Amino acid sequence: MRVLLTNDDGIGAEGLQSLRRAVQGVDGVEAYVIAPDSNRSATARSITTRSPLWVEEVRFDDGATGFATDGTPVDCVRFAELGLIGDKPDLIVSGINHGANLGDDVTYSGTVAAALEGIVLGIPAIAVSQQSLKGEMGWHFGGSMDFSVAASLCAGLVSLVESRPLEEGTLLNVNCPAGEVEGIEVTKLGKRLYDDELRLIEEDDEGRRRYRIYGFEPSFKDEPGTDLAAQARHRVSITPLHFDLTHHDGLGLVRGWDLDDVLGTAKRSAAAAK
Repeated sequence: MRVLLTNDDGIGAEGLQSLRRAVQGVDGVEAYVIAPDSNRSATARSITTRSPLWVEEVRFDDGATGFATDGTPVDCVRFAELGLIGDKPDLIVSGINHGANLGDDVTYSGTVAAALEGIVLGIPAIAVSQQSLKGEMGWHFGGSMDFSVAASLCAGLVSLVESRPLEEGTLLNVNCPAGEVEGIEVTKLGKRLYDDELRLIEEDDEGRRRYRIYGFEPSFKDEPGTDLAAQARHRVSITPLHFDLTHHDGLGLVRGWDLDDVLGTAKRSAAAAK
């Protein structure tokens, strides 16, 4: 099985390197690395369309090599799908992110975005993140982290996915707690309660102002069965995700509106304005 490893913290991040060392030891796995050349945290599903992308082959401490690019995590997956590492990968593994990706936060995450790009392209995927000891959001804080349990767990999941493939269009979002791990459970996404605020940082002589509006630690709804609740109890959470954002129960409501009348009014208004 050909496995692409990528992340959003950059090719030199210890989370990715711990993951690489663990996954390349799985029997039958060929592990390849394509990752951003520097931190691209919280870039979500951004792509690079206005300029060509640089790619550099990088040699790691143990002699293995990977590719670093000035693109985004999604770009990295596209590179793999388009042949940079030869044949199309059979599995995308994104991480190990420095910081958790839980609940509503997954929509901002470059780590999860790379996995989402995998399933868009028909490639199953796993996104793996680990909370820091202080529990901060991953993109703002540094510090060393021990990824040994998360890396070994991910290697085990790769073996499971190889023997029992995921349902088409499905990725696994895996979050490991910091410190001692008390257990593991399959969860749904929880609900974040964001505590952002408008904080003035400085003001210059021309009247421009700089504000901080992100980076303040959110809380969450403590609901049983959610990834956030599992993390709070020092348990690994595994959440199956898919890309279909359609609210199927809402289709009937919108179809019941008189949309032909709305369109007719819009066309008559546009014609009258010419």
